[in-house]
Amino acid sequence: MKKLFLLGLLILAGATTYAGGYRVSLQGQRGLAMGHTGVAVINNAELAFFNPAGLVFLESKINAAVGVSAVFSDVVWQNEEFGQSARTDSPVGTPFYAYFSYKLNDRFSVGLAAYTPYGSSVEWEKDWAGSHLVNDIELSAIYVQALASYKITDNLAVGGGPIYVSGSVNFNRNLNRTLTDLEGNRSNVTIDASGVSAFGWSAGVMWSPIDSLNIGVNYRSEILVEAEDGDADFENIPNSPLTPFEDTRFDATLPLPAELTVGASYQLNEQWLFAFDYNRTFWGVYESLDVDFANPNIPDSTNPREYEDSSIYRFGLQYTANEMFTLRAGYYFDESPVQSGYFAPETPRNDSNNFTGGLSVNVTDKVAIDASFLYSKFKEIDESYDFYQENGQNVPFEGTYKSSAFVPGLGVTIKI
Repeated sequence: MKKLFLLGLLILAGATTYAGGYRVSLQGQRGLAMGHTGVAVINNAELAFFNPAGLVFLESKINAAVGVSAVFSDVVWQNEEFGQSARTDSPVGTPFYAYFSYKLNDRFSVGLAAYTPYGSSVEWEKDWAGSHLVNDIELSAIYVQALASYKITDNLAVGGGPIYVSGSVNFNRNLNRTLTDLEGNRSNVTIDASGVSAFGWSAGVMWSPIDSLNIGVNYRSEILVEAEDGDADFENIPNSPLTPFEDTRFDATLPLPAELTVGASYQLNEQWLFAFDYNRTFWGVYESLDVDFANPNIPDSTNPREYEDSSIYRFGLQYTANEMFTLRAGYYFDESPVQSGYFAPETPRNDSNNFTGGLSVNVTDKVAIDASFLYSKFKEIDESYDFYQENGQNVPFEGTYKSSAFVPGLGVTIKI
């Protein structure tokens, strides 16, 4: 039974870090509408996320961009062999961003950014077939970053700054496939960790060899998130020596992997702009997870994960119709870092095709409304999670997953 509890915590931690691989790319309405490209696009204050080196190339002295999206996701699981199926009823996620930059002079700009690159809410039907792995999970991470951008020459700039991360996670699952109290209520555990914080950094380069071509590179560091004194709350536990559970605390260190993005944008003419980004996330750093428990009756554990580095290929187009309207469209392909046999239902995703679009409306010379949408279609997959144990035996949980998401977003761009 103790091993089942250990596994529950490991699943929780995997969900927390896998938010990076599962992360919804929603860090700017203009960038998202163009397939979430932006490392080489000089457009607005969204550069604070995509490539802070480009902030100094913005023409206005003050630039700001704020926005929010609504994430509507749907996941269906089915096991035809046993005639079982389930569907998520997840709440709507609302990731946001807020960027600001100030040009001190022609060669130096400073900025501030707040955004939510990690976050997920998954809620399955009550006591479904996989409830021993997860009932529901809600996690979030807010990044706050101070920025500086310096122009070395007229066409070459560097930028970056430190990142402060604040996060939280709440996770619930049943203790095993059958255990109940005397009233028949399933025994479960809720894991909660809030106020988790960590530090990292990012750095970028922006180069414009000719007026119509920009080339950008941005690197975001690995961040180690240390969850200390998290709470584990047990409910509906039968009064038996075989189930000696009591509330306890735990510590764990979770790696959020480094990522590198390179790309280019080309101004075909006054109306058409093309952009391409390639992103590499270094998930190979996540080989195992160590969990330390305050309760001496619960042994510490090391669990392998063996994630793989993954890539995202992004393409975007922008069409300036007139002084008021700018139209955008894009596509990106997102690889999953999870190997076969590690597919757990708290992060039900696989490789995905993602289609985007949107527009900007210039309300005045200083204010624009930005809108975007994203439709994500994940590859249907027959997979399993092979590391759940009962009575010392592995009990794989397997089935077919069908997943999709629709994400509309709205933002405002201000330049003064």
